[in-house]
Amino acid sequence: MSKILVAFTAALLGTLALGPLVIPVLHRLRFGQWVRADGPARHLKKAGTPTMGGIIFLNGITAGVLLVIWLAGRQPLLGLQDGLTVLGVMLAFGLIGFIDDFVKVALKRPLGLRAREKLGAQVLVAVLLAVAAVLALGRGTDLVIPFSGLFRDGGMVFDYGWWFFLAFCIIVVVGTANAVNLTDGLDGLAAGSVAIAAGALTFLALAMDKTWVAVIMAATAGGCIGFLAYNRYPARVFMGDTGSLALGGGLAAAAVVTRSELFLLMIGGIFVAETLSVVLQVLSFQLFGRRIFRMSPLHHHFELAGWSEVRVVTVFWMVQGFLALLGLLGIYGLG
Repeated sequence: MSKILVAFTAALLGTLALGPLVIPVLHRLRFGQWVRADGPARHLKKAGTPTMGGIIFLNGITAGVLLVIWLAGRQPLLGLQDGLTVLGVMLAFGLIGFIDDFVKVALKRPLGLRAREKLGAQVLVAVLLAVAAVLALGRGTDLVIPFSGLFRDGGMVFDYGWWFFLAFCIIVVVGTANAVNLTDGLDGLAAGSVAIAAGALTFLALAMDKTWVAVIMAATAGGCIGFLAYNRYPARVFMGDTGSLALGGGLAAAAVVTRSELFLLMIGGIFVAETLSVVLQVLSFQLFGRRIFRMSPLHHHFELAGWSEVRVVTVFWMVQGFLALLGLLGIYGLG
């Protein structure tokens, strides 16, 4: 637990310390957020707020992890490769997001990278993760069924082989990264939700005997909480795709390495709901010419229903906390 506390605290303090240094630089570079004109009207005042703030907590998280490794010294670093794999995926997705943000704010292309470029890079990282998990980390290709410990001693697993696992891994990683990206639409919403999910994955990783994955997730939670000092309403900086894709990729990688992909559906329930709202909205409009929600993603629906931004974020955090707890209950009796 000492590693967990050090990683969390170091990432938290590192992020807090970096904020006042990085935000003015983003201001001077005029890396301001572009706000969609068809969104809620009150969001227009956010135009120009510095974006790409994900680099703040990504550096904080990395510094926290490196500190834990340094403090471990000559102690056995058994399982470190698991944690470094998760961190590597997080930083790789952060790089994809950084390039996308740079294209938006520096090259003045509001849509950023072309969809095929962004998706292709994400799929490549997911494939590399799947290969590394099976061949280097010995993860296997089975899936652990949540709550199955209630019905069978040790729980239940299903193994459909390499090709199913590869496809499933791509869906989980790419889907989670983009789901967190969709959630990042209100001040503090994504950072707080990821902090809760990462906290839950910290305990889950410990239960799965993946200490270094727990270290990465603890650092992620600390970095997100530190970032909230600058990203809560009214936000002084946005994480951008740099942050949201990185966080989503990191959560998914942790789930893959710990064989808890199905648990992530509950632990990251808010991200699932946000994504489903977009999918259902598009399908309903294309098939029936009608909208289910006032606007998607889901958080905008509640905004247009008259909720304040702070209220939406607070309620979503509470729901995320409940779902994260539910996901943790799913490990009962497993192993």
